[in-house]
Amino acid sequence: MDGRGGVAESGHTLSMADAAIPVNRDRDATGRARNARPRDALGRPLPYGSADVPRQPEGQRRTPDETIVEAQRLLDAGLPFHAHEVFEDAWKASAGPNRALWKGLAQLAVGLTHVGRGNLSGARTLLHRGADAIAPYRDDPPYGLDIASLCRWVDGAVADLDGPDSVAMLGLPQLRTVR
Repeated sequence: MDGRGGVAESGHTLSMADAAIPVNRDRDATGRARNARPRDALGRPLPYGSADVPRQPEGQRRTPDETIVEAQRLLDAGLPFHAHEVFEDAWKASAGPNRALWKGLAQLAVGLTHVGRGNLSGARTLLHRGADAIAPYRDDPPYGLDIASLCRWVDGAVADLDGPDSVAMLGLPQLRTVR
């Protein structure tokens, strides 16, 4: 065994007959299974021993303003996967009327992650899904968000993906109107 999830040195997955053999799994301090493999800037797992792009701390409580500022910083730095994690924390912590907003913003960031990974079909799906989720907030946008501009950005981004140069670098979304 290599100690990273039950794969024997031969590369074969252990069978149920081998179930009595203890398997060392990546665990956090509370004992929950966690994948400790290093990740690249787009959240893809890398081989053990590779340089890691540090992840966002999971379950971090932020104010809405802190969430938006941090997510924009990460988007501007080319880290949409990390921005998605920030929005996901807000989504999971929200039980109120803005829960769908945070989920939609997370989906927009995942859409950008898919663009970076070259999964244009997944990008289109998540960008549309995210825009559909945030569109109901267009008339009364919370937290100074510019929902109308974000929805227009999605339309332009998807059109760019469908254009002749589908791997063109998309402009980054601005979550708020620059003042």
